[in-house]
Amino acid sequence: MEKENEFVVGRVVLRDIMDCDEFRCRGKEMIEYICNYLENLESRRVTPNIEPGYLRKILPEEAPENPEGWDQIMADVESKIMPGVTHWQHPRFHAYFPSGNSFPSILGDMLSDGIGCVGFSWAASPALTELESIVLDWLGKAIGLPDQFLAFKEGSRGGGVIQTSASECVLVSMLAARAQALKRLKQQHPFVEEGVLLSKLMAYCSKEAHSCVEKAAMICFVKLRILEPDEKSSLRGKTLMMAMEEDETVGLIPFFVSTTLGTTSCCSFDNLPEIGPVCQKFPCVWLHVDGAYAGNAFICPELKYLLSGIDYADSFNTNPNKWLLTNFDCSTMWVSLSEKINKAIVIISTS
Repeated sequence: MEKENEFVVGRVVLRDIMDCDEFRCRGKEMIEYICNYLENLESRRVTPNIEPGYLRKILPEEAPENPEGWDQIMADVESKIMPGVTHWQHPRFHAYFPSGNSFPSILGDMLSDGIGCVGFSWAASPALTELESIVLDWLGKAIGLPDQFLAFKEGSRGGGVIQTSASECVLVSMLAARAQALKRLKQQHPFVEEGVLLSKLMAYCSKEAHSCVEKAAMICFVKLRILEPDEKSSLRGKTLMMAMEEDETVGLIPFFVSTTLGTTSCCSFDNLPEIGPVCQKFPCVWLHVDGAYAGNAFICPELKYLLSGIDYADSFNTNPNKWLLTNFDCSTMWVSLSEKINKAIVIISTS
């Protein structure tokens, strides 16, 4: 017989030992802890002074049989966890990239966690699904994306969706491009095995592109050609054209090009006005634009010129969790033809 705050899963009994009254109390304490942490963050080391494996030595080998009090848990956080934390919000943290954070974003996470929806479809949570589409249109307009990427523009077949990371955006785009290319090739060569067709697909990116493009190609089981940028670390149309023509000559099939607006290493920009027309000369080539770092800046009117050529793109992403005071993880992705993504995901999930 299940009791209040008790859940039976098979032979295991799970107990939620915190009721609403204690949650109110501990919640206030947690907010105070977070405020103290952020207000006094400058007094902590930016990076931890520990050796790899430090935590394994001070935690038990097995999960505890009995619960500990919340005060003891928070004491463990301070004495065991905090010494191993790299403080991304520290005023002297200058590594990697900015880590967005703000009190409104933290409160938004709390509300979302409290409601606890799993929004995998409209029916699973209508408000969640519709709010996401509306807000992505707001952000897309603020950035300056063309109407083809906006869900509620008349005649548009595109729209936006929130992913967890830019790496996921690149992967999803490549999967959609692969599904599109294979569908076309199967129609042309109905008696050729899919594995043979897959072995012919070639993707492209610059040497300055994020490593996630290489990882996506590995996951998709496709070839990737990494191209040399110019002296300004920008991938040019001529370089891409030569590579794609060479590959076609030896029987390979260009299907995906990943470009970057604001590369990880030096914030360089690939030449979209040149690359876009090249992609259109080859059937079914998907052009993805990764604006994970610099894309947020296009909100500024004086920087919108950097989006030149975005009309050629099939997909675009940027990361509000870098500059826009939004907690990690939040990567926003727009596509010009949403049905291509939907069909690709359906094919993957049913294959």
